[in-house]
Amino acid sequence: MTRIRWGGSLLEEAAIHADRAMLTVAPHTVAAVQTGGTASVASFTPELDAADLAVRAVERIPAATGGISLAEARVIVSGGRGVGYEAGFAPVVELAGLLGAAVGCSRAVTISGWRSHTDQVGQTGTKIAPDLYIPCGISGATQHMAGCRASKKILAINKDPEAPIMSAADYAVIGDLHQVLPAISAEIRRVRGA
Repeated sequence: MTRIRWGGSLLEEAAIHADRAMLTVAPHTVAAVQTGGTASVASFTPELDAADLAVRAVERIPAATGGISLAEARVIVSGGRGVGYEAGFAPVVELAGLLGAAVGCSRAVTISGWRSHTDQVGQTGTKIAPDLYIPCGISGATQHMAGCRASKKILAINKDPEAPIMSAADYAVIGDLHQVLPAISAEIRRVRGA
């Protein structure tokens, strides 16, 4: 079998030597298909003692959701360190609103405290597979690319033409996101007659 390692930057050829195999599939790599067939269901009750219960969940607090889920979004507009500061996300959020898109971000943004970890795209965030991904001011570090590689089309907006994300992009705009995004939003409004 082939295993994805190091966030997708390495493919490992491996052999299974166990009598029973358990395989997992990375999200969005294979479409779910009903194949029929039969399966047996067996009840299982684990034998636990007090030592096994030293740590237990006492409460589940769901993540705050205020919009479209990154994992299910057809279009995602993300901002990275290039937004400059927390309020610099305004043009990213505005464009996402006009496109009916989810708002994402890079790890550098969550580390800076500008956006919640639930918005993070990448190996340690959410792995995405939208029809269109628009990373703005995101360099394209390996960890980020591991999370967005299943995107069908990538439109990268970055001041640096040498940023790694530019080589992965289907389309690229070289420019300052604080000028490019408002221009795109204004054109969308003009075309819609708003």
